[in-house]
Amino acid sequence: MIDKIDSTLRFHQEALNLRARRQEVLAVNIAHADTPNYKARDFEFGSALSQAVERGRQSGSSPLATTSSRHMTGYKTSGGDADLLYRMPTQSSIDGNTVEMDAERVSFADNAMRYELNLTVLSSRIKSLLSAVQS
Repeated sequence: MIDKIDSTLRFHQEALNLRARRQEVLAVNIAHADTPNYKARDFEFGSALSQAVERGRQSGSSPLATTSSRHMTGYKTSGGDADLLYRMPTQSSIDGNTVEMDAERVSFADNAMRYELNLTVLSSRIKSLLSAVQS
């Protein structure tokens, strides 16, 4: 029972972490809209989420080693830029910049909306778990 609750909450935690990371990547793209030769970056959310969930299944409940029983358990996350891809522009620019502001704004707003949706779903799950425990 606890494993199912843990896996559900971990899925939403990974999704929120990836949404927050994607928001940062998109914000950096927008900030560099006027930088010559800047190449817009992004990552595929679906594949990153499935990798994060699979990594969580393989590693068990405490993937980071601890040297003392008083240490908190932790989880590894891929915080690096290794999985960031370069975005292919639909229209080239003279200065070599591949940031397309309209596409970046749409992606930014869509990602923010999905982040809020994920928070709402997670909140309702927690509320239903609390009501089940209190009943």
